Amino acid sequence: MSGFRVPIPKSIAHKSGYRFCGVATLSIIMILRFSAPEKREQVLQQTAKRPTMPHFSKSLAERLTELMPALRGRMLAEQPLGPLTWFRVGGPADVLFTPADEADLAYFLSKLPADVPVYPLGVGSNMIVRDGGVRGVVIRLSAKGFGQIAVEGDSHLRAGAAALDKRMAEAAAAANIGGLEFYSGIPGTIGGAITMNAGANGGETKDVLISARGVMRNGTVRTLTHAELAFEYRKSHPPTGFLFTEALFAGRAEAPEAIRRRMAAVQEHRETAQPIREKTGGSTFKNPPGHSAWKLVDAAGCRGLRIGGAEVSKMHCNFLINTGDATAADIEALGDEVRSRVKAHAGVELQWEIKRVGEA
Repeated sequence: MSGFRVPIPKSIAHKSGYRFCGVATLSIIMILRFSAPEKREQVLQQTAKRPTMPHFSKSLAERLTELMPALRGRMLAEQPLGPLTWFRVGGPADVLFTPADEADLAYFLSKLPADVPVYPLGVGSNMIVRDGGVRGVVIRLSAKGFGQIAVEGDSHLRAGAAALDKRMAEAAAAANIGGLEFYSGIPGTIGGAITMNAGANGGETKDVLISARGVMRNGTVRTLTHAELAFEYRKSHPPTGFLFTEALFAGRAEAPEAIRRRMAAVQEHRETAQPIREKTGGSTFKNPPGHSAWKLVDAAGCRGLRIGGAEVSKMHCNFLINTGDATAADIEALGDEVRSRVKAHAGVELQWEIKRVGEA
């Protein structure tokens, strides 16, 4: 049924922390929509004078603030997430929380109602946040609270979950510790590297990780062994809701010249073969057993394929790029179209490597 627009005064449309809801509001809407002009005007005037009706529940940020009086970190409501991802797309989070340190994170999770979803966010290098945003809480660890890197002994490093992978590779090289050079080619954080068993140039996280510490969904701090993480290709299996805070890695004592030479080769490969200066999310699809994802994408004729402002990179066709005005829906639709064409051409079903979160 078509209808006319009614100018609703802002004073009754919304106020901070309150919304219209329920049967009474429906009655008002029906009157405004179907009554005579004189009656509509009368209702508008009466409604503008009375206090707004509180929502059945306060906003999530308000509820959490009341539940957590000792919280030290920063909590922001309706925070845009697009600027925090490499694709530069996506809607807001209901709540974006940046804990001060591990104790603050544990306190937050211990007080957080069990029915509130939690999503970790690193530097957003391997993620699509959908245009409708993320319901619940997005937790982003800061470099200040979780970015420390320390050398332990001759061949070990302990790194916070918010430390950049490249920074750990550089710290290892400065300490003459080899075996971690592959991290210089991974554009993410240590927490994300553990979560997805990140790897590049012949190395994987599972090859060098000893143990990982973090916080359970109920706020309990726990250390997981390598075996408990049960690594697979581009995947690990921590307990549900576990948030990494730091990890211990093992390399090997080695001559600095050899380490620097391998790091230079990794960087040269990235510079010449990957669109690292574009708005991209890194490798889009996992390599299927016995195949290279980019070769399958290329053979299916998808190099340069576009949907809206999203494009399959012409430089490396396992990368999707935002050419400037793409939406998250454009990027995800392009990825699904590529998967469909590869399936039709080669009979292989590509699996997303990029994490997709939120509502369309």
